Amino acid sequence: MDFDMLGLQPRLVAKLAEQGITDPTPIQTKAIPHAMNGRDVMGLAQTGTGKTAAFGLPLIHTIMKIGTRAEPKTAHSLILAPTRELAKQIADNLRAYTDGTHLKVNLVVGGASINPQIQRLSRGTDLLVATPGRLIDLLDRKAVRLDRTGFLVLDEADQMLDMGFIHALRRIAPLLPKGRQTMLFSATMPKLMAEIAGAYLTDPVRVETAPPGKPIEKIEQGIHFVAQAEKAGLLIEYLDKHRDELALVFGRTKHGSEKLMKALVAAGFAAGSIHGNKSQGQRERAIREFSNGDLRVLVATDVAARGLDIPGVRHVYNFDMPNVPDNYVHRIGRTARAGKTGTAVAFCSPAEMGELKAVQKVMGKAIPVIGGSPWDPEPGTKGASKGRRRGGKPGGGVNSTAKPSGNRRRRPNRRGGRSKQAA
Repeated sequence: MDFDMLGLQPRLVAKLAEQGITDPTPIQTKAIPHAMNGRDVMGLAQTGTGKTAAFGLPLIHTIMKIGTRAEPKTAHSLILAPTRELAKQIADNLRAYTDGTHLKVNLVVGGASINPQIQRLSRGTDLLVATPGRLIDLLDRKAVRLDRTGFLVLDEADQMLDMGFIHALRRIAPLLPKGRQTMLFSATMPKLMAEIAGAYLTDPVRVETAPPGKPIEKIEQGIHFVAQAEKAGLLIEYLDKHRDELALVFGRTKHGSEKLMKALVAAGFAAGSIHGNKSQGQRERAIREFSNGDLRVLVATDVAARGLDIPGVRHVYNFDMPNVPDNYVHRIGRTARAGKTGTAVAFCSPAEMGELKAVQKVMGKAIPVIGGSPWDPEPGTKGASKGRRRGGKPGGGVNSTAKPSGNRRRRPNRRGGRSKQAA
């Protein structure tokens, strides 16, 4: 099947062909016809499968058919995304699809000056892409109104819930017309997500292309058991083996990620960072420099777990195990993109055994051990190895042989493994 067979406007199909996009992905094939028929859609697909086009193309098709320009301070459609990076990626894709048409795409996110955003919104918008917090700021300033917004899209809705945006959604959604068309796209379907769908979607059709949580098969995964204090040194050993390749490193907190980035710079790596304490301009500059190879290592919190589409990323390191197990799949999905292969290595300290167990439960399988051996839950419990663990050289692959390191087992710090996730 190609885009012609989906019924999209010929002008839009021609624009896709100019960009080398000719064959729809499974989620696009399943979602686009329902969306074009005006149905509410609940789409489940793992990251990197083309969800943006799955909702963006039918939106553009329908708004082009409307033929009228948006009134000042109004928007024909609203796409909500949980992070600035994801919102920018969506906006960039929509602009590419609408290039040469009369449709306006506006991006409003935090960390950037609000006054230029207010000025752009004053002229009306066809496709408004926003993070919830900044949109509420603009609504409070009466810079935009949503009573003429006939289409609502919630992208990466599961992460929106994880980041606490449910309260913002409850404030934003009632401002849209009741007869709107709503589409919700997510990689996982937690129980609360079903409740959200029931509250904001009307008789939705559910489309699904892959089991939630299933990682891309081309990613070679590994787990390395290591004490928290030894993680930075181990990461440097790994990075030293591929200094010319792009590596994305995930930390848990803003402060910790910034500290790690500075340690890598001190060790001679071209490294940068993105997290919630960075301005939008700083984050965009770091991503741009990472994309073009000026930076070889990018340290990030989970703001980058979704929304980064950089085909050159060869390695992903989970320096800290994620508090939300589904985020592991999204993190490692930043590599092996555009048909390429990639590696993903996770570091697990004694305090993170619970997080590792949760991740493996989501994936439905164990991550191969490439260094060390699992920490005992408690010293002296059945199966304990007399207070010792094993260490291994980094980069040996799933069949690497671990060597005794003499490091002592420590009782896990329960609180240390549950630090609040920051973005």
